[in-house]
Amino acid sequence: MAVPSSSSSATNIMLAIHEKKTVSVDLYRPLRNYIVFNYSEREAQNLEDDLETLKEMRNNIERSSAADSLPARRDLLQNYFKALTAVESRFPISPDKDHVNSVTFTWYDAFKNRSKASQQNIHLEKAAVLFNLGAVHSQIGLAFDRSTVEGRRQASHSFIAAAGAFAYLRDNTATKASIGNSTTVDVSVECAGMLERLMLAQAQECVFENTIAKGSTPGVCAKISRQAGLYYEEAVAALNVAPLSQHFDKTWMSHIQLKAALFYAEACYRYSLELHEKDEIGEESARLNSGISALSDAKKSSPRGAAQQILDAINKLESNLNCNLERAMKENDRVYLMRVPPVSSLPPLPAFSLVKSMNMNDVLDASKEKMFASLVPDNSAKALSRYTEMVDEVIRTQAEKLQQGSELARVNLKEMNLPDSILALEGHSVLPTALWEDVEAVQVSGGPAGLEGELQQLRDLRRVNHELLVQTEELLQKEAAEDAQFRSQFGTRWTRPQSSTLTKNLQDRLNRFAANLKQAADSDGKIERSVRDHMALMSILDSRPIESALPTLARPIMSLDANEDAVVGALKQSLRQLETLGAQRAGLEDMLKDMKRKDDILPKLMTSTGSHEDLFRKEIAKYDQICEEISQNLQAQEQLLLHIQAQNSEFAGTFNIEDYRASCDKCYKQIEAAIARYREIKENINEGLKFYVTLQEAITNIKQQSSDFVMTRSIQCREMIEDVQRQMSGLSVQDGRNYNYSVGRSHQSQRPEAANMADTPRPQTPYYQPPPSGYGQHPPPRYNMPPPSGGSPYPPQPGQQQGPPGHEYGQPAYPGWQGSYYNAQGQQPVSRPPYPPHQSGYYKQ
Repeated sequence: MAVPSSSSSATNIMLAIHEKKTVSVDLYRPLRNYIVFNYSEREAQNLEDDLETLKEMRNNIERSSAADSLPARRDLLQNYFKALTAVESRFPISPDKDHVNSVTFTWYDAFKNRSKASQQNIHLEKAAVLFNLGAVHSQIGLAFDRSTVEGRRQASHSFIAAAGAFAYLRDNTATKASIGNSTTVDVSVECAGMLERLMLAQAQECVFENTIAKGSTPGVCAKISRQAGLYYEEAVAALNVAPLSQHFDKTWMSHIQLKAALFYAEACYRYSLELHEKDEIGEESARLNSGISALSDAKKSSPRGAAQQILDAINKLESNLNCNLERAMKENDRVYLMRVPPVSSLPPLPAFSLVKSMNMNDVLDASKEKMFASLVPDNSAKALSRYTEMVDEVIRTQAEKLQQGSELARVNLKEMNLPDSILALEGHSVLPTALWEDVEAVQVSGGPAGLEGELQQLRDLRRVNHELLVQTEELLQKEAAEDAQFRSQFGTRWTRPQSSTLTKNLQDRLNRFAANLKQAADSDGKIERSVRDHMALMSILDSRPIESALPTLARPIMSLDANEDAVVGALKQSLRQLETLGAQRAGLEDMLKDMKRKDDILPKLMTSTGSHEDLFRKEIAKYDQICEEISQNLQAQEQLLLHIQAQNSEFAGTFNIEDYRASCDKCYKQIEAAIARYREIKENINEGLKFYVTLQEAITNIKQQSSDFVMTRSIQCREMIEDVQRQMSGLSVQDGRNYNYSVGRSHQSQRPEAANMADTPRPQTPYYQPPPSGYGQHPPPRYNMPPPSGGSPYPPQPGQQQGPPGHEYGQPAYPGWQGSYYNAQGQQPVSRPPYPPHQSGYYKQ
């Protein structure tokens, strides 16, 4: 059965703190002027809403009204404090002429209203706001109905929050606000500490009352009661020294002293009940005596003015103590006969705290505050840059470690030929990466199987070029035959130049083309023979996949202990672990990048009130965990690689890896030789294709020139035939001048002046005059190809240089040209071999 609380009559007797009062202050105009002067008018306009919000908050702080709800007042104070933190880092408020020097904060003491402090220092404003926040929390706690379990729980939580506000004031702001002793006592370090202990004592008292209501054991109740008494005793100790000893009303001192004695005696009472159950009557009597003495001393030393409810609780508890002491003494005298130890020899009563000051760092954290976020002073920007450099150094160092770890694993596995050896054992041999890329390039280009199609292209192009040559030669031969026929028919009257004289250069060029075409046919034959001779070697390149042509690792024919599968299984398991470590490194690297991307400490930097170095150490410490994980990963990989080396040695001995590697090396060399031969043949074929295409263009051009020549000769032939026929018919030369030979056929002039013009002498136009730049009306084309290192494929002209020593003209497989076949006068051929002999490859036997 639960023992009722002797102090239950004191339930409603607790203390709440009144808020500090202030006077009006204009923040809007000074801050706006500072923005205009140090930034710009445009920036001030952009921050107009923030300035108005700050002004409204300060006005609401000034006019504290009983009509305002306590939770709303609490929220206002918290938001205003965060706004002040944002202001502090951007607006230096001080008497300095370059600072915001027209703002003076004035606050009155909460316990002595006539005392006030005025400072051009934002820390006084922040200290006052924190004090009022603690006061509001205490008022909220006092407002709950503490006659119920839930009411006491909520009240305890509010007192804990109040203690947190006063602790935050003591640790962060009180010292900064005490510049030149021009501050009030209520926001001093000593007063903030005392109020924190008082609020904790009241929170512990609420917990004690709930413990009694739940029917907890006397031992547990004694510990909780004793801790409440300790908190009250600490508050009393603070009130008894300066500057608080003369600052508070006597009723405060009386209340706290009596509460301290009351909860000490309550602890003695509860602890004695537990001792009685254990039959430790001697100590029980001593504890009861101690509690009675504490209450008696408190009543004597406590100043007048204490609440009657507290006195009634003390009297009731004192009565219970005396009653239990009388009972214990009788039982001891009759039954136990134990010695009652002196109070001074007793150990301290055990205590257990169930409350602690709320951590207000999160509640008052202004790092997410958006007010004035666009204003970043130079010193904050420089500090941010320094922190960014620190982060970059951490990221760079750790990224290098990760990359080195991955590279180390790759190199070690390559030296051990893993996992290629295991894949070969399973029938999946693997080519080296570089060799595989070369094979893939060969297969993409058609492979050895596609060479026959390219050889057929060579044959087709050679045939087309031959047909063009034949057609051109037949064209010229037909014209020469016609000219010879007329020359035989008309004799000396046929006075135009012979065709053989005019077509000598064309015939020479056709002859050279024919010789080049014959030489190219010989080169084609060499290519075809090379393809046939090396097809067996190159056929390996057509294997799909190419790995199917590689040797595989075979199991031993005879096994002595049949542990091959165990060896392979263990090695595979280790490789999987190594792969897992690699995946972890990839994840850690991504995590590093993500942490860096999200690591924006500018808001914290702008709201930090301490040293930047302290903030940097705190923020950079969040990378310690991932750095430790990276170190552990690399250490685990190092140990695993040593283990894999031992397993691979056993694997190599079991499966005779040396012979397999020798077979692979031999196969690799065969593939490399096949690739080299394929590339050589492919290059020669491509060279031949380019030659035939170029030659075809040249023959087509000369065919066009020949056609133009034949057409011109045909027209001249008809004109000369008509002229000769007129001469043979007795026509005068004068009449013959009436014919126009320049249009390709004769026709008599119909103009009436023709007879008068007949007597005018006129120079005779020759029947044929070669064009100034070759035959026909079109000059021969130019082939602008890069000059090779070899000599000309054509026989050298008289007086031409014979080429470099040791080089014979006419030897390349496919002759080509540099520039046009003729110079600007269409007479002297210009020669250039397209490919030097050492490049063509057609002489490789």
